[in-house]
Amino acid sequence: MSNPKEQNAISPSRQEDYPEWYQQVVKAADMAENAPVRGCMVIKPWGYGIWENIQQQLDKRIKDTGHENAYFPLFIPLSFFEKEAKHVDGFAKECAVVTHHRLEFKDGKLIPAGELEEPLIVRPTSETIIGESFSRWVESYRDLPLLINQWANVVRWEMRPRLFLRTTEFLWQEGHTAHASEPEAVEEALKMHEVYRQFMEEVLAIPVIVGEKSAGERFPGAVSTYTLEAMMQDCKAVQMGTSHYLGQNFAKGSDITFSNQEGNVEFAYTTSWGVSTRMIGAMVMCHSDDDGLKLPPRIAHKQIVILPVVPKPELEAAVYAYAEEVADKLRQCSFHGKPLTVVVDKRQRRGGEKNWEWIKKGIPLRIEVGPRDLESQSVMICRRDRPHKEKAKVDVSSLQEKTGVMLEEIQQGLFETARTFRDNNLHCEIKTLKEMEVFFTPKNQDKPEIHGGFVKAKWCGDPETEKLLDPLKVTIRCLPLEQNHTQGTCILTGRPATLDAIFSKSY
Repeated sequence: MSNPKEQNAISPSRQEDYPEWYQQVVKAADMAENAPVRGCMVIKPWGYGIWENIQQQLDKRIKDTGHENAYFPLFIPLSFFEKEAKHVDGFAKECAVVTHHRLEFKDGKLIPAGELEEPLIVRPTSETIIGESFSRWVESYRDLPLLINQWANVVRWEMRPRLFLRTTEFLWQEGHTAHASEPEAVEEALKMHEVYRQFMEEVLAIPVIVGEKSAGERFPGAVSTYTLEAMMQDCKAVQMGTSHYLGQNFAKGSDITFSNQEGNVEFAYTTSWGVSTRMIGAMVMCHSDDDGLKLPPRIAHKQIVILPVVPKPELEAAVYAYAEEVADKLRQCSFHGKPLTVVVDKRQRRGGEKNWEWIKKGIPLRIEVGPRDLESQSVMICRRDRPHKEKAKVDVSSLQEKTGVMLEEIQQGLFETARTFRDNNLHCEIKTLKEMEVFFTPKNQDKPEIHGGFVKAKWCGDPETEKLLDPLKVTIRCLPLEQNHTQGTCILTGRPATLDAIFSKSY
């Protein structure tokens, strides 16, 4: 007799339909929804609370490295883009363009009127508009380095939107800096790359491979692009963030010049770097299961929910008072340098319904309190990283200490699970293009929902060879910063090669 199929909160499961599973996890957690404007999203409080935590924690790290926040216009004159040919070519197909400045009624309908003398581009990224300001702010080497960051929204016209991962409008942080020398600018780009790595691994619990983009994947107009690549549970890659060394390309386009110590005028060396709400989508894909979202405690909007269990109406006041007492005790604790965030759920709903709602929201700890717990001065704790029926009885006297330990165990456990999964699906044995074709064809896999994984192999470095990957929908995700420098054979051409490269399908 076969065992009945286990029931999960999310349908379909990851194995049945991974892309749809992702959408359902976001929906069940009440994080975001599609907006009336195609490709855009409404970020709801539970999702936006995560973004606020990202902002607060990452903003501190950025400021700790000497950067200051500023804000620049949403609209960028078309002529600014034309100053940097590679840049405008790279973003041309993604730009939203404003051509009129008012609406007028005609035949009972509102129509655009008042055509602008020069079209305005809705910000896809800010190198050109910030460069214009830098050109006025910088005169001497004494004005450098100039270290600026902004939190903003950007628009890139997206044909295949997916909540958080790819949307026409999204939220992000973008840093822009100007320097007096190339070594200093390169050092800056790599420093911020490392800030991102630490944040993603220590806070989001997502292991990343740090590396440099190939020429074909480089940011338009950049000399070098450094990237952080993470593996999702279907073995596809997500580009988590990038840092660019721009050389003097944008400085020449924006006329960012300075008098050096010898009194000679030269162009500045610039960088830019950014991460976006895409990190939230990656976090969902990396950690969640078939019961819904799993939140790393260091980034969770709320870390603990207290669920009062009231078997009889006359016991409600006492149980609620005890729940608040427990909550106050926990709020006195700090975790990762901040007070614990605790919510007491007093909504008039069935206990099972509320419990499953919080499971799907991914809150790290659920604490149940009832009349018996009040009598024994204890609570029942459920962890999101354990089976939903598993509970642990904890005395109130030791609650503060044990919740801190549990939260740290959940944080580290999510990271270790993701890293183990990534390492188990990073393949070094594939040596030829033919072998890679077989590997990246789902029908050849035991699990067709898995898109291969990461292939680490030698590459000759010829940009023209990247086109050979197009039929497979595979790209070179990065050239790892840690290279072993051994001689080998290029997986794409069979030529001699020393570069190590990571190949994968991606979002």
